[in-house]
Amino acid sequence: MNIKKHIPNIITLINLFCGCAAIVFVSQEDYLMAFYMVGLGIFFDFFDGFFARLFKVSGELGLQLDSLADMVTSGVTPGYVMYTMFANSGHELGTNPAIPFLGFIITLGSCYRLANFNIDTRQTDSFIGLPTPANALFVLSLPLVIKFSDSLMMLEILTNQWVLLVITLCSAYILNAEIPLFALKIKKFSLKENALQIFFLAVCIVMIVFLQYIAIPLIIVFYVLLSIINNLFLKK
Repeated sequence: MNIKKHIPNIITLINLFCGCAAIVFVSQEDYLMAFYMVGLGIFFDFFDGFFARLFKVSGELGLQLDSLADMVTSGVTPGYVMYTMFANSGHELGTNPAIPFLGFIITLGSCYRLANFNIDTRQTDSFIGLPTPANALFVLSLPLVIKFSDSLMMLEILTNQWVLLVITLCSAYILNAEIPLFALKIKKFSLKENALQIFFLAVCIVMIVFLQYIAIPLIIVFYVLLSIINNLFLKK
């Protein structure tokens, strides 16, 4: 029995387990543990592909497992988080009990993104549209901003249902938008060729040091905006 060929799939299933655990923590409104579990799942999501390439055991089964695991960890979980944020917010959109279910628009957008990614040959070295793991970290950081921020204005903004609706729709859109995003992988040790990545990482470190949890959604927004600016310069 060739154990090596099963290692990547086992790692993928650990990602799925982390996603399931995250959903349980969200149901208990323990958003910090949910964030950690999603982060851990994303960590394993990176290494399943790494070991598949290392052991040369990439296959269709691994590809499908990876998408299904990501659907739970980076698709269902952020949708459920947004559902709970709608449920715990004000009633700007009304008191209809169906309103919190709008949060699952994120899950629908994630599902479409993952299915499209599997058949899109353009996304081998970079991304078109925001990857689901990055979007998941963005959404799961929002309740942490509410919990750990001392800003009353931030609290009012992130508990307003109109704001949550805008975030939800933008999230589903940016997942599937035809916007090329630069790759974060550094393939060659060249300062010139990796200047954009190094600049981005440096800004991220500064933001995390000074802003802590608030830095997480800002980093994702900064990544998208920096990619758009970079695309404009590449066209010139």
